[in-house]
Amino acid sequence: MEWLVAPFEVAFVQRALWGGMLVSLICALAGTWVVVRGMAFLGDAMSHGMLPGVALASLAGGNLLVGAALSAGVMALGVSALGRSRRFSQDTAIGLLFVGMLALGVIIVSHSRSFAVDLTGFLFGDVLAVREQDLGQLAGALTGAAVVSLLGHRAFVALSFDPRTAGTLGLRPRAAHAALLGLLTLAIVASFHVVGTLLVFGLLVAPPAAAMFWMTRIPLIMLGAAVVGCLATASGLLISWHWGTAAGATIAAVAVALFFVSALTARARQRTWRATTDEEIAHTS
Repeated sequence: MEWLVAPFEVAFVQRALWGGMLVSLICALAGTWVVVRGMAFLGDAMSHGMLPGVALASLAGGNLLVGAALSAGVMALGVSALGRSRRFSQDTAIGLLFVGMLALGVIIVSHSRSFAVDLTGFLFGDVLAVREQDLGQLAGALTGAAVVSLLGHRAFVALSFDPRTAGTLGLRPRAAHAALLGLLTLAIVASFHVVGTLLVFGLLVAPPAAAMFWMTRIPLIMLGAAVVGCLATASGLLISWHWGTAAGATIAAVAVALFFVSALTARARQRTWRATTDEEIAHTS
């Protein structure tokens, strides 16, 4: 059992484990709505649309979190504004902003020869470099995400299944949608500097999608997503330690692998249940 415990006796791996678990909890709260509402493309666009703000903050010597938050805020406002148009779908608005923001970020990056390492960190993060102050920021973000999820739960549910009913019930669907975008922005901005945008997107989508094969109620899906995300974090760090692979990418790969395991297991269970049911019907008749 030493191979299982030894990596987590190292201080920086312990911080990476706690950081990844906090990110998993934040992403479980926001990612469940991303999957339920079919907002995966928006989540991807938001995570990469932060690049201009991060690039400008880095070149100016400012706070990367502030730059990321401003850039993500512009994305969220742009999606909300363009999404109201009846001439094209929201996906079109998201795609336009995604390409535009990403292109702007690359243009800014191209003016700095020293930005290559920072861009790598932006995309892939460095979960093994998590500091204690990062854990404090993630804990604060988790608290904020939990408050938004709790206060907006009823409106988010109504918005996900019937926006017209949400308006009839006085739940203000536009305000609920804006709050949901704020929750998604909080999850991405709080987590990207620790684990990178690719890992954030992986934890936003894969764990909730895996949990949905087994659960139907939103709170249970969130709980299942949190468990899958934490399992992916611990397993990814363990594999990374023994195989010498990139920690962040390994965690993301394990999260996706757990989704496919969940899908295959659920399908096998369904086939077994059908076979058992058919056999009982045959014996009865």
